[in-house]
Amino acid sequence: MTPGPALVSILRQGAYLIASVHTALDDSQMVRFQDDLIGEIGRARSRGVIIDVAALDVLDSFGSNTLRSIAEMARLRGAVTVIVGIQPDVALAMVKLGMGTGSVPTALDLEEGLEYLDRHVQHSPAASARGGERSR
Repeated sequence: MTPGPALVSILRQGAYLIASVHTALDDSQMVRFQDDLIGEIGRARSRGVIIDVAALDVLDSFGSNTLRSIAEMARLRGAVTVIVGIQPDVALAMVKLGMGTGSVPTALDLEEGLEYLDRHVQHSPAASARGGERSR
């Protein structure tokens, strides 16, 4: 039996992690994504995290709450989080349902998310010495 396509991907980009959600996740998949991402923050010693949800055409309250939880856990581990790619219909539905991202910043797309992290992440000299800075 061959495994199906990846539901999410987590890629390292210098001091940042880029986590892309490729399809709608059920609650157990969302929890696994959360655990995997938080674990990877520590392994990669990441200073910033981008969660890209551009592929999602729906985001339920559990998903929205989980994204907020991920951002809070990442903050406690020393990483800044930004959510990117919320589609217009998803944003409209979230507002109508009284859901949101709380204090988690959002950006239009990956490029703006990277710019946000570049402005808000404190890059330590030690990270530079380890090659942790993102090259341009």
